Amino acid sequence: MSFPIESKCVIAISASALFDMREASRIFDNEGVDAYREFQERNVNVTLEKGAAFPFVSRLLKLNDTFPEVSPIEIILLSQNSPETGVRVFNSILHYGLKITRAVFSSGRQNFQYLPAFNATIFLSANPEETRKATQAGFTAGTVISSSVGDDSGDDELRVAFDFDGVIADDSAERFYKEKGMSEYMNHESSLAGQPLDQGPVFNLLRKLSEFQSMESEKHRIDPTYTPKLITSIVTARNAPAHQRVLTTLKEMRIKVNEVFFMGGIEKSRVLEIMKPHLFLDDQMIHLTSLKDVPAVHIPFGINNL
Repeated sequence: MSFPIESKCVIAISASALFDMREASRIFDNEGVDAYREFQERNVNVTLEKGAAFPFVSRLLKLNDTFPEVSPIEIILLSQNSPETGVRVFNSILHYGLKITRAVFSSGRQNFQYLPAFNATIFLSANPEETRKATQAGFTAGTVISSSVGDDSGDDELRVAFDFDGVIADDSAERFYKEKGMSEYMNHESSLAGQPLDQGPVFNLLRKLSEFQSMESEKHRIDPTYTPKLITSIVTARNAPAHQRVLTTLKEMRIKVNEVFFMGGIEKSRVLEIMKPHLFLDDQMIHLTSLKDVPAVHIPFGINNL
């Protein structure tokens, strides 16, 4: 029987987003591929330190424990390491007990073209150039911003936060704002309050997470002692009256989230550093560079990234 990858929530991730590969990357950049290969082979049994996306990935995989009969989450390792140098990566995966069993090792060649084969909703990389190329090729990709890795073992929630325009929805409203200014933008969004926006690049990821939340809601209905573990939030610069179009769009997409924050120009970091999401995805770097200890992903999509 073939593996039902079409029914899974699949995320592809590079080794450099999952683990701290900075030392190895410095050797590759300064000394070349042969020195890099020798370094990785020499340290094949030295466990890699956790990277910025590690807490998100480890908690996401643990969600499978709630529904072991279907295991709805799948992580694919998408690495430009050679199969030989990738041994250290898989040894580290085994060390941390991550249930990642599927991978691509492409020996320095680009590999994001294989994302559709794995039904991946997004490709997370620590390499901005790799992310840019994947995005230009029409794939959904995001750059994981390096941050200190902290994970409270006593907290079993998984919190994922999203910007709205240029992430969940397309950038058409952002384009109107850039062209016409704030006053006309507010009038425009008020007049279109009942008209949903088109899907943005990260829509499919949120849709899949929303499907998992529906499974959790049903489990809680049957067993009231069960507490749902996945919390999704939208943190947007919009405010009233432009807020209504967000709600209209989510309803049209049949997506429910736990929280929506309409910040209206207040720095998003003020909410995010209290929320402490395990991943926050935004299309504007200006909202990410000021974050402290919040694993963030830059989505290089739309007018804000021209």
